[in-house]
Amino acid sequence: MAQLQDRVALITGGGSGIGGACAERFRADGAIAVTVDIAGDVDHRIDVRDEQGIARVVADIVAAHGALDVVVNAAGVAGGGPVHMVSLEEWDRVMGVNLTGTFLVCKHAVEQMLRQQRGSIVNISSIEGIEGTEGGSAYNASKAGVILLTKTIAIDYGLHGIRANAICPGGVDTPLLRGLIDAPGMETYRSAMLAAHKLGRFGQPEEIASVASFLASDDASFVTGHALVADGGMTAGLRPGLFESF
Repeated sequence: MAQLQDRVALITGGGSGIGGACAERFRADGAIAVTVDIAGDVDHRIDVRDEQGIARVVADIVAAHGALDVVVNAAGVAGGGPVHMVSLEEWDRVMGVNLTGTFLVCKHAVEQMLRQQRGSIVNISSIEGIEGTEGGSAYNASKAGVILLTKTIAIDYGLHGIRANAICPGGVDTPLLRGLIDAPGMETYRSAMLAAHKLGRFGQPEEIASVASFLASDDASFVTGHALVADGGMTAGLRPGLFESF
């Protein structure tokens, strides 16, 4: 039997990138995956900042399938800069999608999971939520918030059979990353970022989806409150090139 057989999953950001890959992987693993995004071929066109819309989606899922077993919060946007150059509107946009949107989905999902006394939440954070990056400001702050939000959910609801974990990817080849590294003038940044990945490449969305499927499954039944790094060795440490001859 597939590891997510008959689980009912809500996946935000499901129109592309990591969210889209999670939807495909979860379905391959036997789950019923319901996708949410503001664009793309998804089940619900909803902005995750729309609390009433998110509440309706959760209610519709439960009405149609009788449960909500898994949530994957993969909706996210890039943005930031040195703080003196970041407008309040830009700060609110990044925090709104990445952190407030994650909070709203968790809030309404947890209400159903409490009724069931079971559930698994997987929030997509970033290694930039663990360590700072030049000009990261809003994005870094939002992803760090996702990690601590995840940990508090794990603390608050563990006795009710609800697990919560975060994934912290490095650079993953998604439209979000491409929009950044392929922009004019970003060649130096792209080379430096690629070199920081000890495997010598960016990740693929399917590789993060595999981690999400594990965390959502019974194979991770004793894993909660964890921020799992999947970054191709980006945060392992420095590699100054002393032994590149072998």
